Amino acid sequence: MKGKVIKSTGSWYVVSDEQGKRWECRLRGKIRLDGLRSTNPVAVGDNVLFEQEPGKETGVIKTIEPRNNVIVRKSVNLSKASHIIASNVDLAIVVATITQPRTSTGFIDRFLVTAEAYHIPAALIFNKCDLWDESQREEANDLMQYYQKLGYVSFAVSAKKGHAIDQLKNLMKDKICLFAGHSGVGKSALVNALDPDLNVRIGEISDVYNKGKHTTTFAEMHPLAFGAWIVDTPGIREFALYDMEKETLAQRFPEMRDRMSQCRFANCTHTHEPGCAVKQAVDDHDIAPWRYSNYLRMYNDEDWSYGTDD
Repeated sequence: MKGKVIKSTGSWYVVSDEQGKRWECRLRGKIRLDGLRSTNPVAVGDNVLFEQEPGKETGVIKTIEPRNNVIVRKSVNLSKASHIIASNVDLAIVVATITQPRTSTGFIDRFLVTAEAYHIPAALIFNKCDLWDESQREEANDLMQYYQKLGYVSFAVSAKKGHAIDQLKNLMKDKICLFAGHSGVGKSALVNALDPDLNVRIGEISDVYNKGKHTTTFAEMHPLAFGAWIVDTPGIREFALYDMEKETLAQRFPEMRDRMSQCRFANCTHTHEPGCAVKQAVDDHDIAPWRYSNYLRMYNDEDWSYGTDD
């Protein structure tokens, strides 16, 4: 039978078959030995072939079909291994917040770089706009305008007040969408605002650390009533790049990609070389200094690991 993995719990997977019936499935052990250097060889969004176990209402995944794309980061626990957040995604949405908790531009840019590397369209949504004071509103507007210039859809929403939820629905309609962000940014609250019948569990912000408590333990895909799928992911405190070459990093920054051909040297790293069009654009404020700083941090990271703070 053919199906799509809609939930992962580590050892068991929920697979929706072509008729919409859900099956609890386990993985055939041999697949784990096929050279996949990943902590999770089967990911939410995978299209799989599975068969029913004799005399049981459970199944065994036999084959993972080729993926169109993946959103992947370096494993937090295993060096040189990846963790696949989701596969076969039509739109990757960063859910960010200016406050309670604050999302760093470093985190945003690492996620966008990964989406660029796997050719996944990305958008940036700033939640909790109802909490902003005037300076926070100005900061958010500056960030949204900058990312919009780069080609990323970016706007403010409020899951609590319902602001711009219809705009978000229009963006997501007929797509498999991934929500990613720190714990506490309101991913689950947004899912509930998009489709109240789902009633996804929502956590409260920890006053001690001003970081969200982890409410989503495993990635899970939900069908939404207006004609979309959402992959709700666990809160991500770190987003470490995986399986990328430093030489191609600048190509994942649209504003750098547009200027690279103007550099004096074909192999310019945009860090120290004379005649660098990218560095000139930073000096001219055509490229934001904070964005260039995030590029340098990624480029100079020896093990490509990164925390959440700028």
